Amino acid sequence: MINWLEWLGYLASLIVLISLLMSSIIKLRWINLVGSGLFALYGFLIGALPVGFMNLGIAAINIYYLIKIYQSKEYFKLLPIDKDSKYFNYFLDFYKKDLEKYADQPKVDIENSDVSFYILRNMVPAGIFLGSRHNEDTLNVELDFVIPEYRDFKIATFVFENNKQYFLDKGYSNFISFSTKEDHIKYLKRMGFKESEVNNRQCFVKSINK
Repeated sequence: MINWLEWLGYLASLIVLISLLMSSIIKLRWINLVGSGLFALYGFLIGALPVGFMNLGIAAINIYYLIKIYQSKEYFKLLPIDKDSKYFNYFLDFYKKDLEKYADQPKVDIENSDVSFYILRNMVPAGIFLGSRHNEDTLNVELDFVIPEYRDFKIATFVFENNKQYFLDKGYSNFISFSTKEDHIKYLKRMGFKESEVNNRQCFVKSINK
């Protein structure tokens, strides 16, 4: 029979393995920290000091970089998308499969978008936002996409919270999304969108508080 120490070793191995599947560096660091911490505990409990000290060191490295990440001051910027931008089309083509998780329409149409911009993070085009007028004061969010490496909600907070005035200046005090994608719906709820219904269609709405 496998005793509880062996199960601890298997669990630690599994968590470390899962951490390597993360595209987000922050998620990778956090999950790897848990796995290396458990591996260190496992090593010390079975008397394997090299295993214990090595994984304790890995845990310390993860803590160091997590502190560095959270303490670093990042630069965010909204950059309008040109209607005839070749880069925009390259961006969509490169992230085509990933975009299918977040965009309901088979083809993203920038021509009919009333609001369109890249979100730069430390000068890297980390996301794109497209929206069209739903009614007088409501913007229909057609695409709100962030590349996998930057999905830590900092960009979403920058767009929906730090840039409220940007949308208010354009006459929008509400957002609406008719998303049917499960991953995107979870994201919308995380960002404060409330489930609602418009013309017998499920939707998610969020109001901007001045």
